[in-house]
Amino acid sequence: MTTRQSSPPSSTQTPIPPKKSTRRRHYIPKTRISRLWALPALIPVALLRYIAVGFGAYYAFTNWNGLSVSADFVGMDNFVRIFSDEVALRSIFNTLILAACAVLISNTLGMILANALNRDLKTRHFLRALFFAPFAITSLAVAYVWSFIFEYNGLLNQFLSAIGLGEWRRLWTADPETALWTILVVMVWQTTGLCMIIYLSGLQGIPEEINEASELDGAGVFKRFRYVTLPMLRPAIVVAVALPTIMSLRVFDQVIGLTNGGPAQVTETLVTQFYRQAFAFGNYGYGAAIALLLTVLIGIIAVAQVLLLRGKDEN
Repeated sequence: MTTRQSSPPSSTQTPIPPKKSTRRRHYIPKTRISRLWALPALIPVALLRYIAVGFGAYYAFTNWNGLSVSADFVGMDNFVRIFSDEVALRSIFNTLILAACAVLISNTLGMILANALNRDLKTRHFLRALFFAPFAITSLAVAYVWSFIFEYNGLLNQFLSAIGLGEWRRLWTADPETALWTILVVMVWQTTGLCMIIYLSGLQGIPEEINEASELDGAGVFKRFRYVTLPMLRPAIVVAVALPTIMSLRVFDQVIGLTNGGPAQVTETLVTQFYRQAFAFGNYGYGAAIALLLTVLIGIIAVAQVLLLRGKDEN
């Protein structure tokens, strides 16, 4: 019995493909790559802002003078000193009263101007730029300009004399009864344009058909504003209230340019007190405590405003 020999494999036979590697390849998601591109911007921000704030918060619990290598931990002594110091308490009151009045008045005037200029007027663009211009000017320069207006021989007193109210003439920035209100006037004059622009952008986003339909239903001007315009301006109101609040709580340039905290420290604010204690008197730990208190105050008020206004809209 003959055995059949197997033939050698032909050269034309299909080769066996190599085995695939079982090792997994690591792919970086696109979202992770996009985050890496943000690192060059995030690193300087973290170094210059967040880390600096962290060190400032630490020094608020020390007696560091800004020059020595070491600082002693004093706990809550700096904060106890703030609430037992008459000047510090007055600065807290001044900061809150200036912020409250400035936000209320600037938002009211900004809303009025926005509704007045949200019309087909030939000069509307010029008027919008004119009212917004004070906000674009440096606050310190604005304060110096208004300091000349409030002088005894300034424009304000000259105007009062011209209309027969010469007995009202005074040095407005040096009078303890009026010095704080001169700062408020400058703050309102500068932030009203910002509120106007924010409300204008909100008004232009309201469809005209809604106003026309409410007018056909018999709603008057005030009813349309109360029940149609105002509810639809809720997002703009949140921004127009939050931004001036933060700016007003940090008021500094207007105080330095108009009164420099005087007369007799009656116009001191939290920021001016921080500046004097930390950089003029060398009480850096005490000044850092004032700055930390202001930071917490701004955070609480800003978050409360946003939650309150958004809460009404969501409910």
